[in-house]
Parts: sequence; structure tokens; C-alpha cells
Amino acid sequence: MKFSVVIALYNKAPYIGCTLASVLAQTFTDFEVIVIDDGSSDGGTEQVAAMTDARLRLVRQPNAGVSVARNHGIALARGEWVAFLDADDWLHPRHLACLAMAQQACPEADTVASSFLPVADAPGPWPPPWPVPAGAPEVEVITDLAARWMSGPTLYTSSVAVRTARLRQMQPCFVPGESYGEDVDLWFRLAEQTPVALVRAPLVAYRVAVQDSLSSGHDRLEMSAALERMRRRALDGRLNPAQARSALWLVAQAEVTLARRALASGRRLQGWRWLLRARHAARGRRWWLTAAMALCCPGPVVRHWQRWRENRSFERIVPAPGSDCRRVHET
Repeated sequence: MKFSVVIALYNKAPYIGCTLASVLAQTFTDFEVIVIDDGSSDGGTEQVAAMTDARLRLVRQPNAGVSVARNHGIALARGEWVAFLDADDWLHPRHLACLAMAQQACPEADTVASSFLPVADAPGPWPPPWPVPAGAPEVEVITDLAARWMSGPTLYTSSVAVRTARLRQMQPCFVPGESYGEDVDLWFRLAEQTPVALVRAPLVAYRVAVQDSLSSGHDRLEMSAALERMRRRALDGRLNPAQARSALWLVAQAEVTLARRALASGRRLQGWRWLLRARHAARGRRWWLTAAMALCCPGPVVRHWQRWRENRSFERIVPAPGSDCRRVHET
């Protein structure tokens, strides 16, 4: 079997039916679907249990969090690759086929993914049609994920598949007890070991502004544990020099973002503390612009500007120097 699609389900009854329908409609058919119900209480589990497709497995566990649910799915996977999917997202019918194509184009990669498309939570269960170019999409091979991450959207949980053997070596892959940044933590640890092959086509749609969405967190004012661990790996010599530079730059840019959010909420002293921690970004214009905000701009002005920036581009940050990416095409 090629793919095991792992879905962690917790109280997503309005969405899980269409999410599963998008998987079962794949043009590439060599896959299984493993739904790990993490103690749902809204009737979503019953919807899954009523489906009769032989490729679908439902496994129930007491509520233990998304990380434990995904680790459970990895342990049960029979496919060569594990593809992850959140219970309120959709796959384009060509998603798995294009991931399989990316594996052939970049056999040295243990992580493959597609681009993704954010969709505002619509009244209906299906997203509006989204454009996907005809023919074979371009595949980008990423060897420095931290540098690539800062130049634009890169990996999202529902767009990623990882070689099962690699995941089994890293169990527990997702840190138990964490539900914010636990996915990003895994993607970076994987990318520090092997390249990532990214299909340059939006083959996943995900809902924004869904209550309890796993991708929410724009207003947080603390650093994620994943980025703190990345900083430690960069400083203790576990990364090569180029990866370490990119990782420290990325972490510092996240701290600049936290400084801006603190300023926007009127916490000027906390903003300065975050800014001083972000010393690895002090050579960049973004750091100095934030310092000027801290000196001159009242909180409401920073708040309106920051909201506009985050809504416009999900706080895209400036690219780090030295990104090492190359591109290959299907022949």
C-alpha cells in the first residue's frame, strides 16, 4: 500500500463527512484512511462509523490530544507513506497522485507536500472550486526549510506526507501534550535530515476561523516550544552551519512578530523584551522598523497596522539570505 491517510478527529462533526469524501475521491487509489477519534462527543464518530468503504478504519481512544492521536495513527499505518489530514480540511482529487509524482521526481526526499489554499469558513460543507493548473505541476526540492519558510508558505499539516519508516524511527513524532506548533516541530526535524519535495500547486484547502481549529493562534504572545527547541538545536551544533543560521534567523523573526503583537496590545515593555531577544534579526530592516514602533507609535496604531499585515499575508517575513533550493520537473 502506498499511502496511509491519518486523520485525528475531535468534535468536527459538521466537517468530517466532506473531509473523508475528499479523500475517497482521490484519483490515486492505493491508500487507506485511518481516523483516530480522540474522544469526540458531537456525533462525528458515528458519521465515520456509518461509512462502509473498505479503505476506511475508525479507531477510538480516550481524549489525549492531537499529538497522541497522530502518533497512534502512525503506529497503525500500513502504507509506505503517511499522509496527514485535519478533520475540517479538503484534498483536491489529484493530491495523492501529485505526491506520488513528487516522490518519483525526488527519491532522496522523505517528506513530500503540496501547496495549500486558505478558505474562509463557508456556510456550506464544501469549499468553492479552487484553481489547480492542468498537467504535471512543478516540484521544488528544499534543503534548507527554515530559509524557505521565510520566503513564503511552505508546509501545512494536511498537505504533508512522510515516509513511514522515517516516522517510526522518530516516534513519538508529535510531542504529547502539545497542540500548537507540534506539527511545525516535526516538519523542521524531518527537514534537518533529508530534503523536502514540494509540489507547487494548491492541492489542499483548509478552513480559517473555525472554532478550535488547529491552525489558529494569531494572537498568541508566547514563543512556541517548537521554536525554542529549534533554537537549541541551532546553538548546540546539531545543525550544519547554513541550517543553524537560517534557524536562528527564523526564530528571531518570530520574536519580532511577538514584539509587534505585544506593542499592539499596549504592552510596550514586553515588546522591548521580545525585541532584545531577537538579536539575530537586528541586521534586518524589520527589526529596526519594530524598534521605531516601540519608540514612537501608540498601541492602537501598531494594532491596526499589524492586523492588516497578518490578514494580508499571514505575517510573511523577509527571506533569510543563503536559501538553498533547486527545482526539478517531471519528465
